[in-house]
Amino acid sequence: MSSTKPSLVIMAAGIGSRYGGLKQIEPVGPHGEILMDYAIFDAIRAGFAEIVFVIRREIENDFRPMVESRWKGRITLSYVFQELGDLPPGFALPADRTKPWGTGHAVYACRKSVRGAFGVINADDFYGPSSFKLLSERLAKLPLDQSDYTLIAFTLRNTLSPHGAVARGVCTLTKDGYLNAIEERAGVELCGNAAQCVVNGKPMSLTGDEAVSMNLWGFTPTLFEHLDREFAAFLPEGLANPKSEFMLPAVVDSVIRRGIGKVDVVRSNERWLGVTYPQDRETVIEGVRALIKKGQYPEAL
Repeated sequence: MSSTKPSLVIMAAGIGSRYGGLKQIEPVGPHGEILMDYAIFDAIRAGFAEIVFVIRREIENDFRPMVESRWKGRITLSYVFQELGDLPPGFALPADRTKPWGTGHAVYACRKSVRGAFGVINADDFYGPSSFKLLSERLAKLPLDQSDYTLIAFTLRNTLSPHGAVARGVCTLTKDGYLNAIEERAGVELCGNAAQCVVNGKPMSLTGDEAVSMNLWGFTPTLFEHLDREFAAFLPEGLANPKSEFMLPAVVDSVIRRGIGKVDVVRSNERWLGVTYPQDRETVIEGVRALIKKGQYPEAL
């Protein structure tokens, strides 16, 4: 069991290509707060001791002052750079590679900075206060020397954009509530109170009740051993494809398939908020205002 408070890794190196800008630092709160500010506020309330930001060096001059003006002195802050050339020994970066390596590589970049139990989130997603409380409680129970992890999952219909189709990782579970697999579904959109996706070019119905991953994970330091192994296995083909990505769910899937670990899935009842399309920003702003009115957040964080 972990005897120290956990860290929270925030993956903030994404380009935001569909949104058309650096969506990580778009204000959505009444006093210029960004989505990440609400995550940090919730993490502090849930008992996290440190925030570890994974960023690219080229956004540091914009990103770091903004974060420190709000949170320095309230929680320990540290920064890790996700760099294309950060590869295992024996591998060289291709000259034509410009795309970041993906979420698995973002967490791999933290291997020298994180020592205890830790959570992982996206910078541009809103998970809600109870989600962080669930994550913190689960992290406190994880044996640090074992590959027993946790995933805080969301109900599919609570994660969809009214402005267009999205991709979602739909979870299949074992009978005792552990993760069996995450199936990436494309073209997911609302269909009444249910949903549908596209499989092999054809629409497929979904109930809307499915558990989906929004990258709200809880890990022990054993994950870094698996990241080392899987990244080295990925690179022989990955280096040849300039668009390839080393994704965190693929590493978790390997741990499950090898029988060397398991992932407990806990369902959050929160409504996810996030910016996939530019029009989503107004929806997020309205959602945040509603939560402030309910007293879940102060007017100014």
